[in-house]
Formats: sequence, structure tokens, C-alpha cells
Amino acid sequence: MAMAFLYHLAGPPGSGKRTVGLHLARRTGAVLLDNHLFRDAVYRPYGADGVRPVPPELQALGAQVWALGLQAARLAPRDVSQIFTAYHTEGESGRASAERIRAVAVDRNAVYVPVWLECHEEELARRMTLPERRERAKMRDPQALREVLATSGTLAPPPGALRLDTAQLTPADTALLIASHAGALF
Repeated sequence: MAMAFLYHLAGPPGSGKRTVGLHLARRTGAVLLDNHLFRDAVYRPYGADGVRPVPPELQALGAQVWALGLQAARLAPRDVSQIFTAYHTEGESGRASAERIRAVAVDRNAVYVPVWLECHEEELARRMTLPERRERAKMRDPQALREVLATSGTLAPPPGALRLDTAQLTPADTALLIASHAGALF
């Protein structure tokens, strides 16, 4: 039976997690479990547009759906590899969020591949205005991004994490580096 991998793509909004994840899924056959896959189930009915702030009640509902998604991921067949994307903030809530994803790999006995995507703030702000961000109700306000990064920060990568600068690499090249690092090329 094939070994399952759990790729954990973490980085700030606009760092290319979903885009890299799509390339990585094509390259490895892993299932992409983008953080918006779960949260949009709640955000879309509300009418979230990536600009209007999401109220705490809606964030709590999104967290519940995300928790259910993690439970479902644990039930995946042994040969199914997964790609999770997430923005983890500094502090206890960010550490706990990252640990919940790592725990899925442990529970499934999958190879855990932590990847921290980095990108300088000016490039992240530029990416906020790209039209494809609208379709997933992703953050689109450069000033809101700057405020989030200033107040919440980004969780430091765990020991052994692959760190890649998405301002310097194409999404396809980033995915190739991740798959090569994990030894999971088709």
C-alpha cells in the first residue's frame, strides 16, 4: 500500500497557499483541503466578500466546520494523501491550529510535511488586489492585511519545516520543491 503524505502549507494571506496547493495536488495526487473549502461553507451564505469584516459569530461557525473537516480527514483511506492550507497567527491559537493539522497526520500514520510559505509584505499587499481572490471570499484589502500582520503576526515554522519564498518562486516550482523534498513525485 502506498504511503500517505500530509502536506501542511502555512503562510500569511496572499502567500500562495491555495495556488501552490493546486499545483502540488496535480503533481502528487493528494487531495487539496484548502482552508477556504471549509470556511466558505459558512462565509458564502453570509455574503462575505473579502473586504467586509467577518463577525466573531461567523468566525466561530467557520471554526466548527473546519473542525468537522479535520475529523473527516482522519477517516480518509490509508492511501489518500492530503494538502492542508492555513494561516496560523503567532500565539497560542495559532500554535493550537497548526498542531490540530499535525495531529491528523499522526492519527493517520501519514508522513507529515510542514511547509511554511513566505513572501514580503509589499508583494502580499499587491496580491490582495488580484481578481481571483474575490471568488473565494479571501481577504482583498491591502490595509487590512497590514493590520492583521501587525497585530496577529505569523506563526514561526516548526523545526524541520521547509521554508519557501513565494515571491521568488513560481507556484509550479514551489510545488515541485515540496514534492521533491517529501520524496512523493509521481
